[in-house]
Amino acid sequence: MIKNSIRSGLLAAALTLLAPVAGVAGGDAENGKALSVTCAACHGADGNSTIPTNPKLAGQYESYLVQALNDYKSKARDNAIMGGFAAALSDQDIRDLAAYFASQESTLYVPDR
Repeated sequence: MIKNSIRSGLLAAALTLLAPVAGVAGGDAENGKALSVTCAACHGADGNSTIPTNPKLAGQYESYLVQALNDYKSKARDNAIMGGFAAALSDQDIRDLAAYFASQESTLYVPDR
């Protein structure tokens, strides 16, 4: 009886921890690539911005990118340019863009000291 309670508790905890990851599922990187044309001017064609003030999106966690775009869309993150772009995106568009940029190899590096 106690073992079953422990198992049930562990299963519930695991499902709770995995719930945020499951919410990101469903991104189509190929569709995200097509959608990313608008992003390329500031963030680079593959998400590796060459403009120092614009973040590199390539290789970022998919869940982070989904959260960031949703925050711009809801105005929880305040940026007039990104807010305008994000407002036009559907939830699936956001997942697709996140899947695409997360799948790209990042050119981030730590400079020699």
